[in-house]
Amino acid sequence: MSTPQHPEPTPAAALFGGELSVVNVGLAMFDADLKAQGAKVSTLEWTPPGGGNPEAARALDVLDEPGLAEKIEAANAEAVERIMSARPMLIGFGRALDVVPGMTATTILHAGPPITWERMNGPMKGAVTGALVFEGLAEDLDAAAGLAASGAITFKPCHEMNTVGSMAGVTSASMYMHVLRNETHGNLAYTNLSEQMAKILRMGANDRSVVDRLVWMRDVFGPMLKEAVEFTGPVDLRLLLSQALHMGDECHNRNGAGTLLLFQALAPGLLQSSFTTEQKKEVFDFVASSDYFSGPTWLAMAKAALDAANGIENSTVVTAMARNGVEFGIRVAGLPGQWFTGPAQQVIGPMFAGYKPEDSGLDIGDSAITETYGFGGFAMSAAPAIVALVGGTVADAMGYTRDMGEITTAQNPNVTIPALDFQGLPTGIDVRKVIDTGILPVINTAIAHKEAGIGMIGAGITHPPAEAFTKAVTALAEALGGPTS
Repeated sequence: MSTPQHPEPTPAAALFGGELSVVNVGLAMFDADLKAQGAKVSTLEWTPPGGGNPEAARALDVLDEPGLAEKIEAANAEAVERIMSARPMLIGFGRALDVVPGMTATTILHAGPPITWERMNGPMKGAVTGALVFEGLAEDLDAAAGLAASGAITFKPCHEMNTVGSMAGVTSASMYMHVLRNETHGNLAYTNLSEQMAKILRMGANDRSVVDRLVWMRDVFGPMLKEAVEFTGPVDLRLLLSQALHMGDECHNRNGAGTLLLFQALAPGLLQSSFTTEQKKEVFDFVASSDYFSGPTWLAMAKAALDAANGIENSTVVTAMARNGVEFGIRVAGLPGQWFTGPAQQVIGPMFAGYKPEDSGLDIGDSAITETYGFGGFAMSAAPAIVALVGGTVADAMGYTRDMGEITTAQNPNVTIPALDFQGLPTGIDVRKVIDTGILPVINTAIAHKEAGIGMIGAGITHPPAEAFTKAVTALAEALGGPTS
Protein backbone atom coordinates (compact mmCIF):
# COMPACT_ATOMS: atom_id res chain seq x y z
CA MET A 1 0.00 0.00 0.00
CA SER A 2 1.49 3.33 -1.05
CA THR A 3 1.93 6.32 1.30
CA PRO A 4 -0.46 9.24 0.54
CA GLN A 5 1.24 12.21 -1.05
CA HIS A 6 0.70 15.64 0.62
CA PRO A 7 0.71 18.56 -1.81
CA GLU A 8 3.16 21.34 -1.21
CA PRO A 9 1.49 24.29 0.62
CA THR A 10 0.53 27.19 -1.56
CA PRO A 11 2.36 30.52 -1.00
CA ALA A 12 -0.76 31.93 0.67
CA ALA A 13 -1.02 28.94 3.00
CA ALA A 14 2.67 29.21 3.84
CA LEU A 15 2.24 32.89 4.59
CA PHE A 16 -0.65 32.46 7.02
CA GLY A 17 0.74 29.31 8.55
CA GLY A 18 3.88 31.00 9.78
CA GLU A 19 4.69 33.93 12.05
CA LEU A 20 3.48 37.23 10.62
CA SER A 21 5.38 40.50 10.60
CA VAL A 22 2.95 43.23 9.56
CA VAL A 23 3.49 46.82 8.51
CA ASN A 24 0.29 48.73 9.28
CA VAL A 25 -0.16 51.82 7.09
CA GLY A 26 -2.85 54.30 8.00
CA LEU A 27 -5.15 53.91 11.01
CA ALA A 28 -3.16 53.01 14.12
CA MET A 29 -6.23 51.30 15.60
CA PHE A 30 -5.68 48.28 13.34
CA ASP A 31 -2.43 47.36 15.05
CA ALA A 32 -4.18 46.43 18.32
CA ASP A 33 -6.24 43.71 16.61
CA LEU A 34 -3.21 42.35 14.80
CA LYS A 35 -1.14 42.26 17.98
CA ALA A 36 -3.99 40.44 19.74
CA GLN A 37 -3.56 37.65 17.14
CA GLY A 38 0.12 37.36 17.99
CA ALA A 39 1.46 39.22 14.94
CA LYS A 40 4.47 41.49 15.08
CA VAL A 41 3.22 44.92 13.99
CA SER A 42 5.00 48.09 12.97
CA THR A 43 2.70 51.05 12.40
CA LEU A 44 3.75 53.57 9.78
CA GLU A 45 2.38 57.04 10.39
CA TRP A 46 1.00 58.21 7.07
CA THR A 47 -1.51 60.69 5.77
CA PRO A 48 -2.56 61.24 2.17
CA PRO A 49 -0.90 64.17 0.38
CA GLY A 50 -2.53 67.44 1.30
CA GLY A 51 -4.15 65.78 4.31
CA GLY A 52 -6.78 64.42 1.95
CA ASN A 53 -7.74 67.92 0.82
CA PRO A 54 -8.13 67.78 -3.01
CA GLU A 55 -7.34 71.50 -3.39
CA ALA A 56 -4.10 71.16 -1.44
CA ALA A 57 -3.16 67.99 -3.34
CA ARG A 58 -3.67 69.74 -6.70
CA ALA A 59 -1.57 72.68 -5.50
CA LEU A 60 1.23 70.33 -4.46
CA ASP A 61 1.11 68.70 -7.90
CA VAL A 62 1.52 72.11 -9.54
CA LEU A 63 4.45 73.04 -7.31
CA ASP A 64 6.04 69.62 -7.94
CA GLU A 65 6.19 70.13 -11.71
CA PRO A 66 9.91 69.58 -12.51
CA GLY A 67 10.72 72.98 -13.98
CA LEU A 68 8.91 74.88 -11.24
CA ALA A 69 10.18 72.61 -8.46
CA GLU A 70 13.75 73.36 -9.52
CA LYS A 71 13.10 77.11 -9.27
CA ILE A 72 11.48 76.67 -5.86
CA GLU A 73 14.43 74.69 -4.51
CA ALA A 74 16.86 77.37 -5.67
CA ALA A 75 14.71 80.12 -4.16
CA ASN A 76 14.40 78.28 -0.86
CA ALA A 77 18.14 77.74 -0.71
CA GLU A 78 18.58 81.49 -1.11
CA ALA A 79 15.94 82.22 1.53
CA VAL A 80 17.48 79.98 4.19
CA GLU A 81 20.94 81.27 3.39
CA ARG A 82 19.74 84.81 4.05
CA ILE A 83 18.11 83.71 7.30
CA MET A 84 21.13 81.75 8.53
CA SER A 85 23.70 84.38 7.52
CA ALA A 86 21.79 87.23 9.21
CA ARG A 87 23.60 88.88 12.14
CA PRO A 88 21.02 90.81 14.15
CA MET A 89 22.72 93.32 16.45
CA LEU A 90 21.08 95.15 19.35
CA ILE A 91 22.03 98.74 18.54
CA GLY A 92 19.84 100.71 20.93
CA PHE A 93 16.57 101.43 22.65
CA GLY A 94 14.06 104.23 22.09
CA ARG A 95 10.39 105.22 22.29
CA ALA A 96 8.23 103.59 19.64
CA LEU A 97 7.15 107.03 18.43
CA ASP A 98 10.79 107.97 17.86
CA VAL A 99 12.18 104.77 16.34
CA VAL A 100 9.43 102.75 14.60
CA PRO A 101 8.76 104.13 11.10
CA GLY A 102 5.10 105.09 10.67
CA MET A 103 4.26 105.06 14.39
CA THR A 104 1.91 107.81 15.57
CA ALA A 105 0.54 108.93 18.93
CA THR A 106 -2.76 107.18 18.19
CA THR A 107 -1.37 103.96 16.69
CA ILE A 108 -1.68 100.71 18.64
CA LEU A 109 0.29 97.74 17.36
CA HIS A 110 -0.92 94.23 18.14
CA ALA A 111 0.17 90.63 17.67
CA GLY A 112 -0.92 88.40 14.83
CA PRO A 113 -2.65 89.10 11.54
CA PRO A 114 -4.92 92.18 11.11
CA ILE A 115 -7.93 92.41 13.42
CA THR A 116 -10.49 95.05 14.33
CA TRP A 117 -11.42 96.13 17.85
CA GLU A 118 -14.80 94.41 17.59
CA ARG A 119 -13.21 91.02 16.85
CA MET A 120 -10.41 91.16 19.45
CA ASN A 121 -10.48 88.65 22.28
CA GLY A 122 -10.47 89.46 26.00
CA PRO A 123 -6.70 89.60 26.61
CA MET A 124 -6.06 91.82 23.60
CA LYS A 125 -8.89 94.20 24.48
CA GLY A 126 -7.56 94.33 28.02
CA ALA A 127 -4.08 95.20 26.78
CA VAL A 128 -5.40 97.86 24.37
CA THR A 129 -7.45 99.63 27.03
CA GLY A 130 -4.54 99.51 29.48
CA ALA A 131 -2.22 101.01 26.87
CA LEU A 132 -4.66 103.85 26.14
CA VAL A 133 -4.82 104.71 29.84
CA PHE A 134 -1.01 104.52 30.05
CA GLU A 135 -0.70 106.94 27.11
CA GLY A 136 -3.08 109.40 28.77
CA LEU A 137 -5.52 109.08 25.88
CA ALA A 138 -8.27 107.86 28.23
CA GLU A 139 -8.96 108.49 31.90
CA ASP A 140 -10.05 104.97 32.76
CA LEU A 141 -10.67 101.57 31.18
CA ASP A 142 -14.29 102.29 30.28
CA ALA A 143 -13.31 105.48 28.49
CA ALA A 144 -10.48 103.58 26.80
CA ALA A 145 -12.91 100.96 25.47
CA GLY A 146 -15.09 103.73 24.05
CA LEU A 147 -12.07 105.36 22.41
CA ALA A 148 -10.89 102.05 20.94
CA ALA A 149 -14.34 101.50 19.39
CA SER A 150 -14.63 105.07 18.07
CA GLY A 151 -12.37 104.72 15.05
CA ALA A 152 -9.92 107.31 16.39
CA ILE A 153 -7.25 104.65 17.07
CA THR A 154 -5.29 103.00 14.27
CA PHE A 155 -4.73 99.28 14.88
CA LYS A 156 -1.93 97.59 12.95
CA PRO A 157 -0.19 94.22 13.22
CA CYS A 158 3.29 94.47 14.70
CA HIS A 159 4.64 92.43 11.79
CA GLU A 160 3.53 95.08 9.29
CA MET A 161 5.65 97.67 11.17
CA ASN A 162 8.92 95.67 11.32
CA THR A 163 8.00 94.78 14.90
CA VAL A 164 7.04 91.77 17.02
CA GLY A 165 5.18 91.59 20.31
CA SER A 166 4.72 88.67 22.67
CA MET A 167 1.20 87.54 23.69
CA ALA A 168 -1.22 90.43 22.94
CA GLY A 169 1.76 92.31 21.49
CA VAL A 170 0.12 95.65 22.25
CA THR A 171 2.60 98.45 21.68
CA SER A 172 1.89 102.16 22.03
CA ALA A 173 3.80 105.32 21.20
CA SER A 174 5.56 105.92 24.54
CA MET A 175 6.75 102.37 25.11
CA TYR A 176 10.49 101.81 24.84
CA MET A 177 11.62 99.45 22.12
CA HIS A 178 14.64 97.33 21.33
CA VAL A 179 16.23 98.55 18.09
CA LEU A 180 17.98 95.82 16.07
CA ARG A 181 19.89 96.03 12.83
CA ASN A 182 20.66 92.99 10.69
CA GLU A 183 24.29 93.74 9.87
CA THR A 184 24.33 91.27 6.97
CA HIS A 185 21.33 92.64 5.07
CA GLY A 186 20.69 96.08 6.61
CA ASN A 187 17.05 95.70 7.72
CA LEU A 188 15.78 96.83 11.13
CA ALA A 189 13.48 95.16 13.67
CA TYR A 190 11.84 96.27 16.92
CA THR A 191 10.10 94.92 20.00
CA ASN A 192 9.05 96.38 23.33
CA LEU A 193 10.50 95.59 26.76
CA SER A 194 9.70 92.69 29.05
CA GLU A 195 7.30 93.51 31.86
CA GLN A 196 8.62 90.30 33.42
CA MET A 197 6.13 87.68 34.59
CA ALA A 198 3.79 89.36 37.07
CA LYS A 199 0.31 90.65 36.26
CA ILE A 200 1.22 92.31 32.95
CA LEU A 201 -0.23 94.13 29.96
CA ARG A 202 0.87 91.62 27.34
CA MET A 203 -1.24 88.97 29.10
CA GLY A 204 -4.30 91.26 29.15
CA ALA A 205 -3.93 92.64 32.69
CA ASN A 206 -4.55 96.39 32.92
CA ASP A 207 -5.06 97.60 36.50
CA ARG A 208 -3.25 100.52 38.12
CA SER A 209 -0.24 98.38 39.09
CA VAL A 210 0.24 97.42 35.43
CA VAL A 211 0.01 101.03 34.24
CA ASP A 212 2.34 102.25 37.01
CA ARG A 213 4.93 99.67 35.96
CA LEU A 214 4.69 100.85 32.34
CA VAL A 215 5.25 104.43 33.49
CA TRP A 216 8.40 103.40 35.38
CA MET A 217 9.61 101.45 32.35
CA ARG A 218 9.07 104.54 30.18
CA ASP A 219 10.76 106.96 32.59
CA VAL A 220 13.58 104.87 34.08
CA PHE A 221 14.07 101.38 32.66
CA GLY A 222 13.94 102.23 28.96
CA PRO A 223 16.10 105.37 29.13
CA MET A 224 18.70 103.54 31.25
CA LEU A 225 18.89 100.70 28.71
CA LYS A 226 19.27 103.30 25.96
CA GLU A 227 22.26 104.85 27.73
CA ALA A 228 23.72 101.41 28.46
CA VAL A 229 23.95 100.45 24.77
CA GLU A 230 25.44 103.86 23.99
CA PHE A 231 28.26 102.93 26.38
CA THR A 232 28.67 99.25 25.46
CA GLY A 233 28.08 99.43 21.72
CA PRO A 234 26.11 96.89 19.66
CA VAL A 235 25.42 93.43 21.07
CA ASP A 236 25.70 90.37 18.78
CA LEU A 237 22.43 88.56 19.45
CA ARG A 238 22.99 85.54 17.22
CA LEU A 239 26.12 84.77 19.23
CA LEU A 240 24.24 85.12 22.52
CA LEU A 241 21.39 82.94 21.22
CA SER A 242 23.83 80.18 20.30
CA GLN A 243 25.45 80.35 23.72
CA ALA A 244 22.08 80.31 25.51
CA LEU A 245 20.99 77.14 23.69
CA HIS A 246 24.27 75.50 24.70
CA MET A 247 23.46 76.42 28.31
CA GLY A 248 20.01 74.79 28.39
CA ASP A 249 17.58 77.44 27.06
CA GLU A 250 15.26 77.12 24.09
CA CYS A 251 14.85 80.95 24.17
CA HIS A 252 11.09 81.14 23.96
CA ASN A 253 9.80 80.10 27.37
CA ARG A 254 13.06 79.10 29.06
CA ASN A 255 15.41 82.10 29.22
CA GLY A 256 17.59 81.74 32.30
CA ALA A 257 20.87 81.54 30.42
CA GLY A 258 19.85 84.07 27.77
CA THR A 259 18.88 86.65 30.37
CA LEU A 260 22.17 86.11 32.21
CA LEU A 261 24.15 86.59 28.98
CA LEU A 262 22.21 89.66 27.85
CA PHE A 263 22.42 91.29 31.26
CA GLN A 264 26.14 90.51 31.41
CA ALA A 265 26.55 92.40 28.13
CA LEU A 266 24.51 95.41 29.30
CA ALA A 267 25.52 95.67 32.98
CA PRO A 268 28.69 97.77 32.47
CA GLY A 269 26.68 100.32 30.50
CA LEU A 270 23.89 100.35 33.06
CA LEU A 271 26.41 101.10 35.79
CA GLN A 272 27.92 103.95 33.75
CA SER A 273 24.55 105.53 33.01
CA SER A 274 23.56 108.91 34.44
CA PHE A 275 20.86 107.51 36.72
CA THR A 276 21.00 107.44 40.51
CA THR A 277 22.25 104.46 42.50
CA GLU A 278 18.72 103.84 43.74
CA GLN A 279 17.37 103.79 40.16
CA LYS A 280 20.12 101.40 39.09
CA LYS A 281 19.21 99.13 42.00
CA GLU A 282 15.57 99.24 40.88
CA VAL A 283 16.60 98.13 37.39
CA PHE A 284 18.88 95.36 38.66
CA ASP A 285 16.13 94.10 40.98
CA PHE A 286 13.58 94.22 38.15
CA VAL A 287 15.76 92.19 35.79
CA ALA A 288 16.44 89.71 38.59
CA SER A 289 12.69 89.28 39.21
CA SER A 290 12.22 86.99 36.19
CA ASP A 291 14.25 85.11 33.61
CA TYR A 292 12.03 86.59 30.90
CA PHE A 293 14.04 89.83 30.54
CA SER A 294 15.69 88.50 27.36
CA GLY A 295 12.51 86.92 25.95
CA PRO A 296 11.45 89.84 23.73
CA THR A 297 15.05 90.29 22.57
CA TRP A 298 15.06 86.87 20.90
CA LEU A 299 11.77 87.66 19.16
CA ALA A 300 13.26 90.72 17.51
CA MET A 301 16.43 88.80 16.71
CA ALA A 302 14.40 86.19 14.81
CA LYS A 303 12.30 88.88 13.12
CA ALA A 304 15.40 90.69 11.85
CA ALA A 305 16.75 87.48 10.35
CA LEU A 306 13.52 86.19 8.79
CA ASP A 307 12.53 89.51 7.24
CA ALA A 308 15.71 89.31 5.16
CA ALA A 309 14.09 86.44 3.21
CA ASN A 310 10.90 88.33 2.31
CA GLY A 311 10.38 88.93 -1.39
CA ILE A 312 12.47 86.07 -2.76
CA GLU A 313 10.55 85.05 -5.86
CA ASN A 314 9.37 81.41 -5.96
CA SER A 315 10.24 80.73 -2.31
CA THR A 316 7.85 78.61 -0.23
CA VAL A 317 9.68 79.33 3.06
CA VAL A 318 7.63 80.71 5.97
CA THR A 319 8.89 84.06 7.30
CA ALA A 320 6.37 84.60 10.11
CA MET A 321 3.85 82.73 12.22
CA ALA A 322 1.67 84.95 14.42
CA ARG A 323 -1.58 84.76 16.37
CA ASN A 324 -4.04 87.39 17.58
CA GLY A 325 -6.16 85.13 19.80
CA VAL A 326 -8.79 84.74 17.08
CA GLU A 327 -6.78 83.82 13.98
CA PHE A 328 -3.42 82.23 13.32
CA GLY A 329 -1.58 83.75 10.35
CA ILE A 330 1.54 82.86 8.37
CA ARG A 331 3.57 84.83 5.85
CA VAL A 332 5.66 83.32 3.05
CA ALA A 333 8.86 84.65 1.47
CA GLY A 334 7.61 84.36 -2.12
CA LEU A 335 4.34 86.20 -1.45
CA PRO A 336 5.47 89.19 0.65
CA GLY A 337 2.86 91.19 2.54
CA GLN A 338 0.16 88.52 2.36
CA TRP A 339 -1.40 86.74 5.33
CA PHE A 340 -2.75 83.18 5.20
CA THR A 341 -4.98 82.47 8.15
CA GLY A 342 -6.95 79.86 10.04
CA PRO A 343 -8.61 79.72 13.44
CA ALA A 344 -6.42 80.16 16.53
CA GLN A 345 -6.02 76.93 18.49
CA GLN A 346 -6.17 76.03 22.16
CA VAL A 347 -2.86 75.67 24.00
CA ILE A 348 -2.62 72.36 25.88
CA GLY A 349 -0.49 72.22 29.01
CA PRO A 350 -0.27 72.62 32.79
CA MET A 351 -2.49 75.29 34.35
CA PHE A 352 -1.73 77.38 37.40
CA ALA A 353 -3.54 76.37 40.58
CA GLY A 354 -7.21 77.33 40.51
CA TYR A 355 -7.56 77.49 36.72
CA LYS A 356 -9.07 75.03 34.25
CA PRO A 357 -8.59 74.61 30.47
CA GLU A 358 -11.95 76.27 29.83
CA ASP A 359 -10.56 79.47 31.46
CA SER A 360 -7.90 79.88 28.78
CA GLY A 361 -7.96 82.14 25.78
CA LEU A 362 -6.91 80.78 22.40
CA ASP A 363 -3.33 80.90 21.14
CA ILE A 364 -2.03 84.48 20.93
CA GLY A 365 1.21 86.34 20.23
CA ASP A 366 4.01 87.01 17.77
CA SER A 367 6.40 84.87 19.82
CA ALA A 368 6.04 81.99 17.33
CA ILE A 369 8.64 83.94 15.33
CA THR A 370 11.08 81.94 17.49
CA GLU A 371 9.81 78.65 16.07
CA THR A 372 9.75 80.20 12.59
CA TYR A 373 13.50 80.79 12.95
CA GLY A 374 14.11 77.35 14.49
CA PHE A 375 14.33 77.73 18.25
CA GLY A 376 11.59 77.72 20.90
CA GLY A 377 9.46 74.62 20.34
CA PHE A 378 11.76 73.51 17.51
CA ALA A 379 14.74 73.43 19.90
CA MET A 380 13.23 71.86 23.01
CA SER A 381 15.85 69.13 22.71
CA ALA A 382 18.36 71.80 23.79
CA ALA A 383 16.27 72.54 26.89
CA PRO A 384 14.62 69.32 28.12
CA ALA A 385 13.82 70.99 31.45
CA ILE A 386 11.21 73.06 29.58
CA VAL A 387 8.80 70.13 29.87
CA ALA A 388 8.29 71.02 33.53
CA LEU A 389 6.60 74.21 32.33
CA VAL A 390 4.80 73.18 29.14
CA GLY A 391 4.12 69.50 29.84
CA GLY A 392 5.24 66.30 28.15
CA THR A 393 8.43 64.29 28.59
CA VAL A 394 12.09 64.66 27.76
CA ALA A 395 11.55 62.13 24.95
CA ASP A 396 8.83 64.42 23.58
CA ALA A 397 11.24 67.37 23.66
CA MET A 398 13.81 65.41 21.65
CA GLY A 399 11.16 64.15 19.23
CA TYR A 400 9.82 67.62 18.47
CA THR A 401 13.19 68.76 17.11
CA ARG A 402 13.55 65.65 14.97
CA ASP A 403 10.01 66.02 13.61
CA MET A 404 10.61 69.65 12.68
CA GLY A 405 13.49 68.50 10.50
CA GLU A 406 10.87 66.84 8.28
CA ILE A 407 9.22 70.16 7.37
CA THR A 408 12.25 72.45 7.15
CA THR A 409 14.79 73.15 4.45
CA ALA A 410 18.15 73.18 6.21
CA GLN A 411 20.04 73.01 9.50
CA ASN A 412 21.54 76.25 10.77
CA PRO A 413 25.29 75.71 11.40
CA ASN A 414 25.52 78.95 13.39
CA VAL A 415 23.08 77.88 16.14
CA THR A 416 23.39 74.26 17.24
CA ILE A 417 21.98 71.71 19.72
CA PRO A 418 24.56 69.82 21.81
CA ALA A 419 22.17 66.96 22.73
CA LEU A 420 21.75 66.10 19.03
CA ASP A 421 25.49 65.97 18.36
CA PHE A 422 25.54 69.71 17.62
CA GLN A 423 22.95 69.48 14.88
CA GLY A 424 21.96 72.92 13.59
CA LEU A 425 18.51 74.32 14.28
CA PRO A 426 15.86 73.06 11.83
CA THR A 427 15.51 76.13 9.62
CA GLY A 428 13.22 77.29 6.84
CA ILE A 429 9.70 75.90 7.27
CA ASP A 430 8.52 74.87 3.79
CA VAL A 431 4.74 75.13 3.37
CA ARG A 432 4.86 72.32 0.81
CA LYS A 433 6.43 69.93 3.31
CA VAL A 434 3.91 70.83 6.00
CA ILE A 435 1.02 69.95 3.70
CA ASP A 436 2.73 66.93 2.15
CA THR A 437 3.72 65.30 5.46
CA GLY A 438 0.84 66.47 7.62
CA ILE A 439 3.39 67.51 10.28
CA LEU A 440 2.47 70.90 11.75
CA PRO A 441 5.03 73.19 13.40
CA VAL A 442 5.18 72.82 17.18
CA ILE A 443 4.93 75.94 19.35
CA ASN A 444 5.44 76.21 23.09
CA THR A 445 3.79 79.25 24.63
CA ALA A 446 2.14 80.86 27.61
CA ILE A 447 -1.62 80.70 28.21
CA ALA A 448 -3.54 83.89 28.97
CA HIS A 449 -6.94 83.91 30.64
CA LYS A 450 -9.77 84.40 28.16
CA GLU A 451 -11.02 87.46 30.03
CA ALA A 452 -9.34 90.85 30.21
CA GLY A 453 -7.57 91.91 33.38
CA ILE A 454 -6.36 88.53 34.68
CA GLY A 455 -3.17 87.55 32.86
CA MET A 456 -1.14 84.36 32.52
CA ILE A 457 -2.69 81.13 33.84
CA GLY A 458 -0.44 78.43 32.39
CA ALA A 459 1.79 77.30 29.54
CA GLY A 460 1.79 74.49 27.02
CA ILE A 461 2.06 73.23 23.46
CA THR A 462 0.02 74.11 20.39
CA HIS A 463 0.15 73.83 16.60
CA PRO A 464 -1.06 76.09 13.78
CA PRO A 465 -4.24 75.26 11.88
CA ALA A 466 -3.50 73.28 8.71
CA GLU A 467 -5.88 75.64 6.91
CA ALA A 468 -3.32 78.46 6.94
CA PHE A 469 -0.76 76.29 5.13
CA THR A 470 -3.32 74.98 2.66
CA LYS A 471 -4.22 78.57 1.72
CA ALA A 472 -0.54 79.43 1.30
CA VAL A 473 0.21 76.40 -0.89
CA THR A 474 -2.84 77.13 -3.05
CA ALA A 475 -1.90 80.79 -3.47
CA LEU A 476 1.68 79.85 -4.36
CA ALA A 477 0.47 77.34 -6.95
CA GLU A 478 -1.80 79.95 -8.52
CA ALA A 479 0.91 82.63 -8.51
CA LEU A 480 3.72 80.41 -9.81
CA GLY A 481 1.96 77.82 -11.94
CA GLY A 482 -1.51 79.09 -12.79
CA PRO A 483 -5.00 78.14 -11.48
CA THR A 484 -5.29 74.84 -9.61
CA SER A 485 -9.01 74.21 -10.15
